[in-house]
Amino acid sequence: MSRPVFLAASSLSGRLAGLCAVLLAALLTGCQRDDGTDTGPPPIRPVRVVAVEKLPGGESVTLTGTIQAKEDVGLAFRTGGQLIERLVNVGDKVEAGQVVARLDSEIEQQSLLAARANLAAARAQLAEARNTVGRYEPLVARGFVARQQFDRAVETRNAAQAQVDAVAAQVAAAENQLSFTTLIADGPGIVTARGAEPGEVVRAGQTIVQLAREGGRDAVFDVPPRVLELASAYDDVRVALSTDPAVTTKGRVREVAPQADPVTRTFLVRVGLAAPPPSMRLGSTVTGTVQLGGTPGIALPSSALTSAQGNPAVWVLDPRDNRVALRNVEVIRYELDRVVVGGGLSPGEIVVTAGVQVLRPGQQVRLLGDQPAGAPGALPPVEIKLRSDAGAHAAPAGTAGQGAAK
Repeated sequence: MSRPVFLAASSLSGRLAGLCAVLLAALLTGCQRDDGTDTGPPPIRPVRVVAVEKLPGGESVTLTGTIQAKEDVGLAFRTGGQLIERLVNVGDKVEAGQVVARLDSEIEQQSLLAARANLAAARAQLAEARNTVGRYEPLVARGFVARQQFDRAVETRNAAQAQVDAVAAQVAAAENQLSFTTLIADGPGIVTARGAEPGEVVRAGQTIVQLAREGGRDAVFDVPPRVLELASAYDDVRVALSTDPAVTTKGRVREVAPQADPVTRTFLVRVGLAAPPPSMRLGSTVTGTVQLGGTPGIALPSSALTSAQGNPAVWVLDPRDNRVALRNVEVIRYELDRVVVGGGLSPGEIVVTAGVQVLRPGQQVRLLGDQPAGAPGALPPVEIKLRSDAGAHAAPAGTAGQGAAK
């Protein structure tokens, strides 16, 4: 009877051992799930990125001005009189030598006729005096004419010659005076304004038409004094058409007014344009942008910045395998929504801007969107809306607050 009891006890012991093994395996499996030691592949996290672009340093300042001719002259008569004819109007193109206007020239014509008559009389007297000297000269040697009489004849001839010269000068002056009654353009250009109408009596020097000479265009701006101190005369000015910003050209400062405007306290600056587009017509409104000095850097969103070993750092994405690496950077300054980095990054690299707190070195990520977005644009322009005419007032905006194109 003892053997069956022994067999039953052995069977019970084996069952208990199997049950304990199953429970131990279950406990081990639960522990692996709880402590995170699962060896399965980690999830690929989505991130947002930007492409690094190096930005010019300093402040970008923008000013509004107008297009004007490089040379703007007023055509006027050199004598006074009644304007009887004006042959051009505003907007007309004028060529060199073209008649622009005429004065009533009746008095000048009469003066010229009188001067010419006096010249004819003087020449007749000169001819008579010369004939007298010619007759007396062979007779003096024979003694038929006294020396005193011959000398008086020579003096009369010389006086007649001087009279002819004087009257000839009067004729030339009368001819010039008559020519002054016709206003002629001395160079090509476009009429921009008129100063007198036919029938008016004008004075010498009074502008009849305003002419914008061909051969150059200027962008004219009113510049605050602080910008004159910061900007350089050798800086390029980017000029764009206000109605179509895609139409642009470059220029250099050509002239700076030595005295500030008494109302706006700004200085008139003329920027000579290099090959201005045809659409930049006279009087067009343009914006001029210039970069004031400063240290170049790279602007990144504030969300891209993290830390490594107590120093500022960013996550740099390798586009070949979409893995990230942590890199320390040198921050030049902090702004409201971004930071300006001076070292640690190179143009063209890709920086993570969203999801930086949950990344680890070498982790693979995927991009949200098609391509990396461009880095934040150049330092925001400080735009000051000014007009080039009198009475405009500067309105500083932003930190620069002195916008100008110099």
